[in-house]
Amino acid sequence: MTTLVHLVTVFLHVAPSNPVSKRYGPQINGWVYPLFEQNWRLFAPDPDSFNRKVLARTAQKAPDGSVRVSPWFDLAAVDNAVVDHNAFPSHTAQNLLRRAWSSYVETHGGSDTARSERAVMMQKYLRNIAVDRFAAHHGGDTFDFVQLRVVTMPIAAPGTAAGDRPPAPTENRLLPWWKVTPHGK
Repeated sequence: MTTLVHLVTVFLHVAPSNPVSKRYGPQINGWVYPLFEQNWRLFAPDPDSFNRKVLARTAQKAPDGSVRVSPWFDLAAVDNAVVDHNAFPSHTAQNLLRRAWSSYVETHGGSDTARSERAVMMQKYLRNIAVDRFAAHHGGDTFDFVQLRVVTMPIAAPGTAAGDRPPAPTENRLLPWWKVTPHGK
């Protein structure tokens, strides 16, 4: 039954607009995005021309009112470590964080204000990935807020001499603090 519902929902998502898909659009999009998104990138990939460091830090409010902020933790480095020297890295390890960030940028633009239901959903999705990854590497830490910082650096063209200097960041975006539940979501 679940498979049938899934197939019908995906069909309604990719089919031309019709009365059923118009009436149940929010429910259909809620099921399809972000896990079952349809696009043509499998057949016409658009390789990244940038390296992105997605950094996360957390804050915990103490009973006395003080706030303890953790150091920055590189979420992208965790993905890169899983992919490096792995002949068959998982799609999740390669693309989950990268796609979550690109979807966040697509729905929010240069602002960090969500202007649609999909933008709110992508913000929660990105936040949940950051919280899960931070918690997995800092076992037992509890926190009330999470903040992301994304540093974008260009990839040097093949054969160019970059010298010993690392490329200058083209973007250094600091997102606002996001409230999370005591369990991190």
